[in-house]
Amino acid sequence: MIKIKRALISLSDKTGIVDFAGELVKLGVEIVSTGGTARLLRENNITVTEVSEYTGFPEMLDGRVKTLHPKIHAGLLALRDNPEHLRKVSEYGIGLIDMVVVNLYPFEKTAKNKSAGISEIIENIDIGGPAMLRSAAKNFRSVAVVCNPARYPEVIAQLKKNGGSLDEDLMCRLGVEVFGHTGRYDAAIFDFLSGYFKTGLPREDFPAGLTLSFEKIQDLRYGENPHQKASFYKENNMSAGLVNFKQLQGKELSFNNILDLNAALELAREFKDPAAVIVKHNNPCGAAEDKELSKAYLNAWKTDKLSAFGGIVALNRKMDLKTGKAIAKSGFLECIIAPAFDPQAQELFKGRKNLRLVELSDWSVPAGPQIKSVGGGILLESADALTVDESLLKVVTRKKPTSAQMKSLLFAWKVAKHVKSNAIVLSTGTSTAGIGAGQMSRVDSVIIAKRKSFLGGRPSCLASDAFFPKPDAISWAHKAGVKAIIQPGGSIADQEIIAACDKYKIAMVTTGIRHFKH
Repeated sequence: MIKIKRALISLSDKTGIVDFAGELVKLGVEIVSTGGTARLLRENNITVTEVSEYTGFPEMLDGRVKTLHPKIHAGLLALRDNPEHLRKVSEYGIGLIDMVVVNLYPFEKTAKNKSAGISEIIENIDIGGPAMLRSAAKNFRSVAVVCNPARYPEVIAQLKKNGGSLDEDLMCRLGVEVFGHTGRYDAAIFDFLSGYFKTGLPREDFPAGLTLSFEKIQDLRYGENPHQKASFYKENNMSAGLVNFKQLQGKELSFNNILDLNAALELAREFKDPAAVIVKHNNPCGAAEDKELSKAYLNAWKTDKLSAFGGIVALNRKMDLKTGKAIAKSGFLECIIAPAFDPQAQELFKGRKNLRLVELSDWSVPAGPQIKSVGGGILLESADALTVDESLLKVVTRKKPTSAQMKSLLFAWKVAKHVKSNAIVLSTGTSTAGIGAGQMSRVDSVIIAKRKSFLGGRPSCLASDAFFPKPDAISWAHKAGVKAIIQPGGSIADQEIIAACDKYKIAMVTTGIRHFKH
């Protein structure tokens, strides 16, 4: 074990450092420090040697150069069991540094500050800090390197236990932690600068090498099942998306809650008028749009009351008292997410300790690709952001949709985009009437949507996320009371599909766009 005799301390986040340095001094450790850190320690009666005094070279270039010196890095990198290394540092009067306590300039915090200019942000790219951390971490068997204030108590406890030394296991863990810390730091800088300077610079959507950087928001009780562990992470420099939620009440969000909240949020974003979405296991079991939010909720809920039990509700408007009362009467729900909650409406749910109310004020769409993990890797794809309007649709049947049917078709098409494939959505007006999701056969999805529909064969519209491979699904759609269909088209059986629609006097339009969701 290496005895700690000299420590170099240079910090941006000075949390806990006065107590930590005070304990080091009690153990006989010499402290070398820089600028503001040295000043803070002196103010607390801790003896410090300034880095400029230690190296014999002044800080320069407005502090850009202060620790980039051979007396620092040779003192960190010298192998203690290499006689030639020890001879060289002795020849040049370089002392060994046994501990580095460093954390980095607050680049991410500065980059998120809307009032910070690009010059200020760039000045918060730390150079000396990462260099010292990496030098010390490379030589972890001889140099203790602490980049996380949360480690201070463990380090001091072991120093006291071992008479001023740290064991190799802790030295190793501290060293490895550094490379994760500096890696995330560099990734955050890359992410910000590549976004900031994207105009006029080539940027690949899918680069040959990919660096991702995330920070933990919270540990979760468990994953999809109780025997699985899980945590929730936020992408660095991400200002949009579910990661910015505020939980107003209820027990801790689970892994499955977060997935369902995101699915509900993505669908609710599709609508301009007041809308309500109810999601269960990543699939909508009801969705509706109306001039009144309360009516939208009731129409979404009646789509499939059975499946809505224990579901996730997303509202694209502030939850008002009338909507709150409608939701309160509809049985058990896991979560409600909305841009805001009327205080009176929120009060309705105060006694429901298990119901989570989640506020997300910014509903803007996060930039960047979508990521899915597979064994040993990830898949990247651009977001499914394509939309259609009436002018882009092609009527392929003899019968044309009415204007009311066209409105309902476009509504159902938005919903189908967010239903697991194979997806079939029945609609009446701007409300869902039945949803068939995630079946291996598209015919089965039609049958399920028919069975779930509350219309009992009354007229409806149908959206399919992909083309129909055979006309059998059209026969089932007719039995369900479907009068108009929207689907991508492009099947080798298109003419048979169209002929079946003409036979049943069903209007059909094609989009030329598919919306598979796996």
